[in-house]
Amino acid sequence: MLHGNPVHSGAPPSAAAAAFHPLMSVLRSPRTLPRRVLLTSAGLIVSLLAGGWIHGPQSTFDTHGPVARAQLEVFYVTLWVTGVIFVIVAGALTYATLKFKARTEADEHAEPPPQSHGNPLVELSLIVASVAALVVIAVPTLRAIWYTYDVPEEDKPNAYQINAMGFQWWFRFQYPSEEVESQGIKGKLTLANELVIPVGRPVRINLRTYDVIHSFWVPKLAGKVDMIPNRANHLWLLAEKPGYYWGQCAEYCGESHAVMRFRVVALEENEFKAWVEAQKRPAREATGQQADFATYDTTPKVRNTAGWSSGFDANPLENWKKQQEIPAQEDVALIAKGRQLFQEKTCISCHAVRGHFDGGNPSAPDLTHVGSRTTIAGGLLETNAANVHRWITDPNGVKPGNKMFVGLPLGGSTMPGYMLFDYEKGTLTPHIQVNDAEGRALTAYLLSLK
Repeated sequence: MLHGNPVHSGAPPSAAAAAFHPLMSVLRSPRTLPRRVLLTSAGLIVSLLAGGWIHGPQSTFDTHGPVARAQLEVFYVTLWVTGVIFVIVAGALTYATLKFKARTEADEHAEPPPQSHGNPLVELSLIVASVAALVVIAVPTLRAIWYTYDVPEEDKPNAYQINAMGFQWWFRFQYPSEEVESQGIKGKLTLANELVIPVGRPVRINLRTYDVIHSFWVPKLAGKVDMIPNRANHLWLLAEKPGYYWGQCAEYCGESHAVMRFRVVALEENEFKAWVEAQKRPAREATGQQADFATYDTTPKVRNTAGWSSGFDANPLENWKKQQEIPAQEDVALIAKGRQLFQEKTCISCHAVRGHFDGGNPSAPDLTHVGSRTTIAGGLLETNAANVHRWITDPNGVKPGNKMFVGLPLGGSTMPGYMLFDYEKGTLTPHIQVNDAEGRALTAYLLSLK
């Protein structure tokens, strides 16, 4: 019962309260004020360094396009307005706390001063100030919403159109104005997880999703916009200079949401046109000078082990350009073996390689020029022999639950992946197995697809 509380009944305090009382006495002492200020400052600095750093490949404070810059300006306006409000309110609270706090035992038991309802002038002034603060925030916010919603009217004739589709857990990019043809079948240029765009030209991206809600986000170029089932959506962006930009899904979409990533590569107009023409060609045939395929580490990795190197990040755009180059030497025999295995392992049921294996499934990445991309596994791993081998031999250990491992749903059945799902029993059984030697051959084949 309340009247039986030991604090009010005079009963001895608990052990916890006894230990806490001396600490509060120390903290209340004026002598410890500098120490408290120092500890508080140290805590704020540690928090800033640990979780509030503003640099990095996905920093929203390092903008490279007008859309991202407009959104950053709205953030700064909001920050300054709310910062001023915080200083005023915190200052008034601090002043009242220090000036009127009880300093003696007599103060603690003194009668409270006469209370009043309030001051109409003060209340009216606060209302006016609040409305003014909202107006200051609202004006640039509305202006940014109108500006970032779609390509400005005067720039629409020059806008480049791209269709982006979100899957669990990767992005497909289709270029509707770029037509490709293989064995008499025409289609649109399609890539996975790497979006290449021209510099200085507005790009309108039509956003769709194949399954659940995803969110398309390239922090340095534009803010996030959702991909919603059965609803058309879009955004636009413009890269002001050549660069290599990180993007990712920003809406929780399932087991491997955190590793659903992509890249945006911005090229000068002439480089972009050359890249498009190269991508339109069918898959190449390995014709390089015969050489042994390089050795690489295939030691099993712990699930979600990072697959990116600091060497690539030192100059990602230049490394991307190097990735487009056809090697002077390659193991032609091993590549041929990998091409054969690509068919035998039923990879062709899902993946198209134009000129080699046409068809495929539109809900699986087109691999025609996969060797020229800098990422695999939905933007998670850097494209190199070790990572490709790791992905091919243990896809579920790299990206848990991915459809290459569990299979693709097709109505009431499933197109099997590495595992075969039995709808009646609700069980998974092995369907595709790739050993080390087979993985090396498949790796050589995929990396040859420049």
